[in-house]
Amino acid sequence: MLINKDLNTPLYIQLYESIKNMIEKEELKEGEKLSSIRSLSKKLEVNNITVVNAYKLLEQEGYVYSIKGSGTYVKRPRYNMEIPYMEDGDIELMVGGVLPISRNSINFASVSPTPEIFPIEEFKQALIEVLDRDKGNAFLYPEINGYEPFRESISNFLYENYNMTVDEDHIQVISGGQQGIDIIAKTLISQGDYIFVENPTYSGAIAAFQSRGAKIIGIPMEKDGINLEVLNKNIKMYNPKFLYMMTNYQSPTTYSYSENKKRELINLSRNHNFYIIEDDFLTDLNYDEDKKLPLKSMDNLDHVIYIKSFSKIFMPGVRIGFMTVPKKLFKDIVKAKHTTDISSSGFLQRAFDLYLRKGYWKNHIMTIKKVYTEKYNIMVEELNKLKKYGIFFVEPKGGLSIWLQLPKEIDSIDLYNECEKNNVAIVPGKIFFIDNKTYSNYIRLSFGAVSHEEIVNGTRIIENCLKKWYKVDNNKYLPFV
Repeated sequence: MLINKDLNTPLYIQLYESIKNMIEKEELKEGEKLSSIRSLSKKLEVNNITVVNAYKLLEQEGYVYSIKGSGTYVKRPRYNMEIPYMEDGDIELMVGGVLPISRNSINFASVSPTPEIFPIEEFKQALIEVLDRDKGNAFLYPEINGYEPFRESISNFLYENYNMTVDEDHIQVISGGQQGIDIIAKTLISQGDYIFVENPTYSGAIAAFQSRGAKIIGIPMEKDGINLEVLNKNIKMYNPKFLYMMTNYQSPTTYSYSENKKRELINLSRNHNFYIIEDDFLTDLNYDEDKKLPLKSMDNLDHVIYIKSFSKIFMPGVRIGFMTVPKKLFKDIVKAKHTTDISSSGFLQRAFDLYLRKGYWKNHIMTIKKVYTEKYNIMVEELNKLKKYGIFFVEPKGGLSIWLQLPKEIDSIDLYNECEKNNVAIVPGKIFFIDNKTYSNYIRLSFGAVSHEEIVNGTRIIENCLKKWYKVDNNKYLPFV
């Protein structure tokens, strides 16, 4: 491990790069224990914090995992090696909104909201009012678990919207949903623990759980929620630490849980003593009269850890969210949050507190639901025209995406590449599954970041790409054998 103190590059970055290269070249083997912080800092003649920061960065990137009281161990990242035309991990980055997409592309890949509907004026007023009211105090560190008035506003928000009673002292403010997942992974997972997830699911959660050495078990998703029969069998076999799920407009399937399945999950968590991690970022975006509630709203056992991100219903760059925490876990969750970033922005928490208290969010929700309902209806209408090619989808009546099943003859990666050549960005469904060697004929199409015209033009391009696999016989589209 080499570092050069004469370079301008920070020492911890040099150390991170050095260890990362050794792992990628397999000079450090998977499962191998790294030197302790104290011994490595002494050997390299650097401060302990240099090694701490390098190890933390390696862990965030999935190269190592740590075991409390034992040490830090090598975990070689798993990349999807079967995707043609792409560098390792590129599609995973695209799902997270990181991969640059051609300016000329029609972007059905991003689930980010469109910037044109961000509530700029209202939030600007909240920011100005906070500065006028609090002066320099606006930039002090808030409590680790969050600015108290903001937690009170969140508690009121939960009760008013979801009939959910959560004490403000059981709320932890976080810097976005992904941080909530990371904090839970740090707090609850020990090396070798079994974690259940929906299959398919959000790839960022899988990466966070694997970084802590968890063993991931995927439970198949059905149109009304997770398969309870398979879940029961696996509970008896593996005794999970927790189940990670998305109750409403699940990502990527867009399916929503039935009331019966939600009740049964609560009962199972009680009978088998496991937690449920509910990741909620789309419950508010329903496009019919069927207003859905989170699983947490029926949790009378304090077994559901509820993560709520405001990114899809507010502005993603603000990075504000929260999680509700069971009483017996609260102290450990706060510690994990503190070691992650000390606290989330106090200034933004104060501004968002005003935004909630003044009721600005109510008008904004009405606005975005109107905008997205129009886009959703156009997307469904256009995709229905493609059913002659054998595609299938469930109309979710909410969320920001459509989960499209292709005929078995068409691999999603092949369609992805064909669309990419024609400047349309889609997401192959394969990357969302625990076993990505199976389930190769799904794609996710998101409509939040595209215009009405782009939806129509983009689906026409997808149709032209689909025609590659079809022949016309007696006015019917039949797949080439």
